[in-house]
Amino acid sequence: MCFSATASFAAGTVLLATGAFTMRMARNSGERPYALIPVLFGVQQLIEGALWLTFPDKAPVLKTVLTYLYSIFSHVLWPIYVPVAVYMLERVAWRRKALMATAIGGTLVGLYLLYFLIRLPIVATAGDGHIDYESPHFYVGIVMTLYVLGTCVSPLLSSHRWVNWFGVGAIVSFLAAGAFYLTWFISVWCFFAAAMSVIVLMFFLRRDTAVSPSPPMGEPVR
Repeated sequence: MCFSATASFAAGTVLLATGAFTMRMARNSGERPYALIPVLFGVQQLIEGALWLTFPDKAPVLKTVLTYLYSIFSHVLWPIYVPVAVYMLERVAWRRKALMATAIGGTLVGLYLLYFLIRLPIVATAGDGHIDYESPHFYVGIVMTLYVLGTCVSPLLSSHRWVNWFGVGAIVSFLAAGAFYLTWFISVWCFFAAAMSVIVLMFFLRRDTAVSPSPPMGEPVR
């Protein structure tokens, strides 16, 4: 999260508490990956909180380790995990096929970014209340398109309204972070995305609200 170590630690604590609640509310194995999203966001924010404490040059080795850990979440985990979690919730056959396509695209871009995280150094610098992650890679347009398909578009394909709202929130936060915080895009967008854990919680509080009626679990609709 941007702003400060205190803000990151506070957000991480709230997200972990939210995630503990959503995990308890998950009724089956299909809901658990989606329920785990706030927990993963919470861990990511705690990592960035610890990273804040290494600036300016207090613990260079620890700073490098935390930078890479945070980047594994932001660059690799989310484009793979989000479409898979949404896929696991879905029972409508054609939607599952579309979600599988976004999961494949997200996996490809996640592995591509992982390759460059290993191949090229990623550097984190702090300034103006934000952390800038400099991660060089090629084909930025294609990579960003596949990334957005995995993290933002896949929830829009769900038959569950509150999952759709998660996708809407992801797109709005993506555009807002790009428009107002382009230099610190990764950190700021992850903050906005973490805040959307409230929408994940709403799914479990009102999980029966769907775009179209769904059959019992295990009986896909064509």
